[in-house]
Amino acid sequence: MCNDDYHDPVLLGESLEGLCIIPEGTYVDVTFGGGGHSRRILSQLGDKGRLLAFDRDPDALQRASQDPVFNTDSRFTLIGENFRYLKNHLRFYKAVPVNGILADLGVSSHQFDTPQRGFSIRTDGPLDMRMDKEGSLTAATVLNTYPQERLADIFFQFGEIPFARKLAFEVEKARAEKAFSNTAQTVDFFKKFAPRGRENKFLAMVFQSLRIEVNGEMENLQEFLKQSLDVLAPGGRLAVISYHSLEDRTVKNFMRSGNLQGEIEKDFYGNNLSPFELVTRKAVVPAQEETERNPRSRSARLRVAQKK
Repeated sequence: MCNDDYHDPVLLGESLEGLCIIPEGTYVDVTFGGGGHSRRILSQLGDKGRLLAFDRDPDALQRASQDPVFNTDSRFTLIGENFRYLKNHLRFYKAVPVNGILADLGVSSHQFDTPQRGFSIRTDGPLDMRMDKEGSLTAATVLNTYPQERLADIFFQFGEIPFARKLAFEVEKARAEKAFSNTAQTVDFFKKFAPRGRENKFLAMVFQSLRIEVNGEMENLQEFLKQSLDVLAPGGRLAVISYHSLEDRTVKNFMRSGNLQGEIEKDFYGNNLSPFELVTRKAVVPAQEETERNPRSRSARLRVAQKK
């Protein structure tokens, strides 16, 4: 069954408060994961309410199919697809417009804690990192086949590593002698270049950059955000939990302006023409109690906006 052991839902109370659930409303959880957020949304919906959820991870889909909370509730629909196709699937299920959308962009605890998935720097396993196991691109493919310049771009853009070019050069040299194949080998290699005292942080940045590339996470986020504006009803709310500055900056720009560039359009009188009203002026962060209970929540940032 889905439970909090699979994934401890981050900023649960804060995100549900941000959505301001209407009992008869229609809501979307585009990152179902362990079902923690969805479970709470369902508990606040009335008989006429509706919840649709997205997830492309077969593990999450299988666990949901075994959970009576989700597999017996007629108000709930789980869609085994990438949330970048939000609008098409909501139209298919005749669920447009919606009253609220929630996205938790983090990797689930289950994914981190399963060595075979290759997400963690702490356990050995195949150098995989695919959210969707049917995808062909793995982290090993990225490290072993990408040209040096492209690798440097990935390290710099997605990992925010300042010496990305040198790192890509060293990867190209190393793979000529032995291909990258597992996480322990990869950690041992990159650890040599980590700033002293910041080894784990640096390794997390490297793995983050590879994961984002493998799963097309930034492209997916951008497509999702643009479509969210199309499917939200006036007064509907968008709540997004991000975990690194690249995601958070993209979300912040979109909520401020209604576009990915963050360019605020104004009318003749200087009034802001953004299609959103900000519900959270600053990003909401987890309380100390939550970060102590769930250290992986430390980097979480919640932003909420309401469609005008």
